[in-house]
Amino acid sequence: MRKTVFAAAMSVLAASGLALDAARAEEHPEAGFTRSEIEGIVREYLLSNPEIMYEVQAALEEKQRREQEANSQKVLAEASDDIFNSPYDGVVGNPEGDVTVVEFFDYNCGFCKRALSDMETLVENDNNLRFVLKEFPILGPDSQKAHVVSMAFRALMPEKYGEFHTRLLGNNGRATEESAMKIALELGADEAALREEMKSPEIAEAFNTTYELANKLQITGTPSYVVGKEIVFGALGGDVLSEKIENARQ
Repeated sequence: MRKTVFAAAMSVLAASGLALDAARAEEHPEAGFTRSEIEGIVREYLLSNPEIMYEVQAALEEKQRREQEANSQKVLAEASDDIFNSPYDGVVGNPEGDVTVVEFFDYNCGFCKRALSDMETLVENDNNLRFVLKEFPILGPDSQKAHVVSMAFRALMPEKYGEFHTRLLGNNGRATEESAMKIALELGADEAALREEMKSPEIAEAFNTTYELANKLQITGTPSYVVGKEIVFGALGGDVLSEKIENARQ
């Protein structure tokens, strides 16, 4: 941490000539100040002018933001099909919509549950919106098992997946294999066929692909969204998503 702050401070102080002197000191210690002496000068300067650390912090955050954005754009371009058109993802709304929203969700995520109404309202009010549901079980074994049932149900009964998703995510209790199975059977799934589909290696493959995408996009929580070329972290509300959708549409 100390080295990171020092490096950042040296960048900010470059205009004063101290950073240049430090670089020269490291390359040619016989020519003047040693690096430790330069560090002492920088430390004294920062203690006398602590407000400069706000500039350092702001510069670091802006640099990290630009790097993250550049990385995200690269991933969005290279993995576009896996993000927007994976055959393992459920789709609600207009399958041919001109804008796609991709939601990374977990059935046991309280924020995802609260954001369910955002999705429903957006889809209801926008006939040209395609909403992709990317199953991202990260909240323990119960979530993993519930999502396996969900993936199997979608494979067998894709026309009822939206209803299944709404009922399981909207359920007040914890999502488990049992609660997911109960909803699936109530919607007409054949239990034997469903349990057989739950053994499909494609389900684990789909989860692994989603975990890899999330890692590359620096998505660590749910819900997270991809809207066009933007990534939205967290349940920020329908108004924010609507604005992002319009940005993508324009």
